Amino acid sequence: MWFFGWKGASGFSSRSTAEEVTHGVDGTGLTAIVTGASSGIGLETARVLALRGVHVVMAVRNTSSGAKVKEDIVNQVPGAKVDVMELDLSSMESVRKFASEYNSARLPLNLLINNAGIMACPFMLSKVNIELQFATNHLGHFLLTKLLLETMKNTSRESKREGRIVNVSSEAHRYSYQDGVRLDKINDQPSYSSMRAYGQSKLCNILHANELTKKLKEDGVNITANSLHPGGIMTNLWRYFDSYLAGAVGAVAKYVLKTVPQGAATTCYVALHPQVAGVTGEYFSDSNIATPLPLAKDFELAKKVWDFSTKLTDSQSGETSS
Repeated sequence: MWFFGWKGASGFSSRSTAEEVTHGVDGTGLTAIVTGASSGIGLETARVLALRGVHVVMAVRNTSSGAKVKEDIVNQVPGAKVDVMELDLSSMESVRKFASEYNSARLPLNLLINNAGIMACPFMLSKVNIELQFATNHLGHFLLTKLLLETMKNTSRESKREGRIVNVSSEAHRYSYQDGVRLDKINDQPSYSSMRAYGQSKLCNILHANELTKKLKEDGVNITANSLHPGGIMTNLWRYFDSYLAGAVGAVAKYVLKTVPQGAATTCYVALHPQVAGVTGEYFSDSNIATPLPLAKDFELAKKVWDFSTKLTDSQSGETSS
């Protein structure tokens, strides 16, 4: 599809850029948190949202890098409203601190873009001894969303505008472990596969959005939750691949991979476009609704992952208190 740029029902294709899919969209009055906004598609997402008038809060591990990105965005987009806050998704303490500070500031929250992630790293544990890809890509965002949800609900009620939660997943969700999500073997090092563990975390991103959709509907609040595949993009996610493979990928990148502006398009489309109003519990690719792995639509598995994630985050609340 990328080679031909075929347009889907939305009128956009894999070649569409983030600026193109948000052209004419006015985000004035909206506030968004974008995790991992200091590089790659997170940076481009933050820039384009700011370009459309959104107040962007960049949630980043390195605030010095974030400050430089903020300066660049403000220079490019006069009048842009951008803030930088520290967030390390692999640390529940950091997630709780971020959420506590954000909620205490009484800032509104219309859009939550769960974008940050790591890919195919060697087996490592997070600060609370949970496999790092699961902890960072899924569990950190799960806890962040949970802690910010009341603020989103209040914002939606007071502003009478739809809130949107966007989980950046990946087509890699199709290549998780054979049993999908290994709830009983999250930390099993002997059977660890860096790519399958990545796929597992990305599958969890979709399952999280789907179970969240169910709960938001039950609550009767005007907030949607969707997941997406941004496309194959040459970003620093590839840093854990060996130099030979990275070099080979780089050599053909311009022929088979998206540019960063194209990679950020689906995120910006799902976050801002009027076509997505009221759409929830869907999986998007190339700025169009797509079909994920059937396992990603397994409601029983989604509930199991939700309950498992709740248990983990609750049990680790001793890492800090908020």
